Amino acid sequence: MSRLPRRVVVVAVVAIIVLGLSWLRYVTNSVSLYDEVGIALNSWMPAPIRQWGCDQLQANFPGALPPHGCSTGDGTSWL
Repeated sequence: MSRLPRRVVVVAVVAIIVLGLSWLRYVTNSVSLYDEVGIALNSWMPAPIRQWGCDQLQANFPGALPPHGCSTGDGTSWL
């Protein structure tokens, strides 16, 4: 029974690493600003991390409309 908690922790750590790397790839090297998985991951990030990600996306895609999670209330202005 002691192996179960260890396996749960390992699976959780691996999931966090995989999701974190997927998010980082989206905000720094994305081909599309409107990748659904990237948008979801960015929306789930804490505010300071999400802000950094939105800044990276805005720098990579100047003049584009912001995706969900990076826009103000009107949907046309970046955070």
